[in-house]
Amino acid sequence: MNAKLARWVLAAEDICFKNAFYSYLFRLGKCIPITRGGGIYQENMNEALDVLTNGGWLHTFPEGKICQESVPIRRLKWGTASLIARAPVTPLVLPIIHCGFEKVMPEKYKFGRRPLFPLINRNIKIIVGEPLDFDIQSLRQEAKTMPCESSSGSLGWPNSSPDGLSVGAQRWLYANISDQIRNVMEKLRCFGMAAKNLQL
Repeated sequence: MNAKLARWVLAAEDICFKNAFYSYLFRLGKCIPITRGGGIYQENMNEALDVLTNGGWLHTFPEGKICQESVPIRRLKWGTASLIARAPVTPLVLPIIHCGFEKVMPEKYKFGRRPLFPLINRNIKIIVGEPLDFDIQSLRQEAKTMPCESSSGSLGWPNSSPDGLSVGAQRWLYANISDQIRNVMEKLRCFGMAAKNLQL
């Protein structure tokens, strides 16, 4: 396999980097360790931003957790939105939903544990949406005019971003981008569920 053709991906540090062997293996697979709950300005987010700055393709999982239930997409974490907003050239966002992986690696297979190896002969659907192209400049301008709550509890956030946005304006910007992505992902999820039900 040519590593240059592989895509970069944000991966949970507590799962993919919990020992030296996993760390080596996942780093070889172009995974960037992210500490869940570590905030959007944690150190490795800068590495992800470098990937985008250099024109790389970066996979993210904006829900920030493994979800095996057929439930509506929950509120997205703001890490993906912050990368979109902070990249020097706004990246295209390609929303992708998958259905059926919960049958390949069910969280509670036997004795409440995952199987040792992926299960075979399972039906998986991968649904790719239309690319989203955000007008970040317009969103930044709108963020500056929004009445924003106080910046208390903003530990780890810069007082202002390089483009002059306050903490409150940054929060509004990231929430807005995340909500747009979530709405598209939810439509794709509903489409996937409808397609799945048609096959039954």
